[in-house]
Amino acid sequence: MKKIILYLLVIGFAVNVNAQELLCNIRVNSSQVQTSDRKVFQTMQTAIYEFVNNKKWTTTNVQNEERIECTIMINISKQISNDEFEGSIQIQSTRPIFGTSYKSTLFNYLDNNFRFKYVEYQSLEFSDATHMSNLTSVLAFYVNIILGLDYATFSEEGGNEYFNIAQRIVSNAQNTPEPGWKAFESDKNRYWLAEDLMDSRYSDFHMCMYRYHRSGLDKLAEEPDDARYEITESIESLKSIYRNNPSAFILKVFFDAKSDEIINIYSEAFPNEKARIVKTLAEIDPANSSDYQAITQSSEGGR
Repeated sequence: MKKIILYLLVIGFAVNVNAQELLCNIRVNSSQVQTSDRKVFQTMQTAIYEFVNNKKWTTTNVQNEERIECTIMINISKQISNDEFEGSIQIQSTRPIFGTSYKSTLFNYLDNNFRFKYVEYQSLEFSDATHMSNLTSVLAFYVNIILGLDYATFSEEGGNEYFNIAQRIVSNAQNTPEPGWKAFESDKNRYWLAEDLMDSRYSDFHMCMYRYHRSGLDKLAEEPDDARYEITESIESLKSIYRNNPSAFILKVFFDAKSDEIINIYSEAFPNEKARIVKTLAEIDPANSSDYQAITQSSEGGR
């Protein structure tokens, strides 16, 4: 009996140490497709779930509680042929904040250029050396973006290995007919996301991600004033990107994930802090400038 218990403990430990990196909720929505047989969409959802969650994406050994929580929502709007589909893919990933139950959103993006083929029960294959299918290339691209952004919050430029892989996936897809991979198609697509993340002109983004999370959010519960200062300084650093290129895609990606959180962070700030951050945000994120007015209108927590 003791041997059995010991064996189970060893097996459990091995599984725990070698857990995959992602804990990803997958949903395929096919409600817009007119068909009497929806089994293929359930099979598709299961295949995508297994591809994303069961594949080993890094060389790092992670424990179950360290897996990155994320969601991938695929909305199929059209079935072009028996095995070809068109729609959108929405990706969201979060990061736990030290000493709290709070999870901070790192990535929240809707990609409307998603066309792919899927043959029921056919295994999903991927290689970062070649473009094997648009479905697996798109999924692997966003998996590496998720990994890169998460790693970037724990060490400055810590995500570059995965951003490099994402850029390689883009390069491999340049001759494919499916949209979303090419520079000339749009200034906000997969090409430009990978390009911006590896552009040396935007290196302050990586510093911001690290400082905002490690020196800011992770210390906010215990040292709120010092932590808010670090968050303010990290956001201020994005001015260099905005002044270099006001339409930089990377700024939209950052604020799509962070705007609501930023408003909440400064609800208890001093008036001078509020005025400073609102001025900065109005400059570098004008699309949300009216929302940021809520910061100055919020209560000052008795200060």
